[in-house]
Amino acid sequence: MMDAKVRTLITLAELGSYTKTAAALSLTQPAVSHQVRQLEREFGVKIFKSEHKKLHLTPEGEVLVKYARRLENVYHGAVQAVEDMQKNIRHLTVGLTPTVGENTLPQVLALYCNEHPDTHINIQIDTIHHIYKRFQGYELDLAIIDGNLPGENAISSLLDTDYLCLITAPGHRFALQGGIGLSELKSERLILRSSKAGTRMLFENYLLAHDEVIRNFNVILEIDNITTIKELVGMDLGVSVIAYSACREEVQRGKLAVVPIENFSMAREINMVHHRDFAHREILEELRNIYSRIR
Repeated sequence: MMDAKVRTLITLAELGSYTKTAAALSLTQPAVSHQVRQLEREFGVKIFKSEHKKLHLTPEGEVLVKYARRLENVYHGAVQAVEDMQKNIRHLTVGLTPTVGENTLPQVLALYCNEHPDTHINIQIDTIHHIYKRFQGYELDLAIIDGNLPGENAISSLLDTDYLCLITAPGHRFALQGGIGLSELKSERLILRSSKAGTRMLFENYLLAHDEVIRNFNVILEIDNITTIKELVGMDLGVSVIAYSACREEVQRGKLAVVPIENFSMAREINMVHHRDFAHREILEELRNIYSRIR
């Protein structure tokens, strides 16, 4: 079904060498060059350019490779769907943002698989930025994220609402005060998610709305492992701003403290996002029911 030129284009973009591409695809180098020229004639653009003896994609080439990867993912999805139908099983790839991945969602998906033995789920945990790219490229069947994904093809279904909060060690001076102003946070050691994380972007948008920017704060460490962030905060090595759902258990056990910040309100949505042609929409309601049951 898939034109061989698509695979050649993707491989050449990845390897950056006609010789290596020919070897990888068991083709001759002239055959690789011929396929690229065919694509260039078909689209009327130059796909690659050579600079300092290195092969680079042109802007038009970048666009073609993006859609070529999407075609490849759709093709592999079609192959998997046909195999699943023949075996009466179902494979799904679900993307989770780290905050959601630290929450109850992996348990929800595991319970779903236990209740539906014919379903096999591959969980991919990544930043919202990479989830978006993978969703657009049809690498994911479903995304469960904090926030939303742009695009007409992304259909969202609300799963829950959550909010960001300031967490500290129980004995930290902020916890003993019972609350602080935003200005007091500037001198404190902050341990935050990376700049591309959804919760980090939400926090920075809040700062902008209050005429502040993140560079005015003392960010000592950036890390995308929420478990590590909670451990470091619990050791009183800094404070953090994370989703309450990600620290609820530690707060209830007294290992972390939530400290109110004056005029601080950052609600966020947890959404299930799928493509318009997603074939298993009945799953969404079942996941919602399981989530409500164990939350």
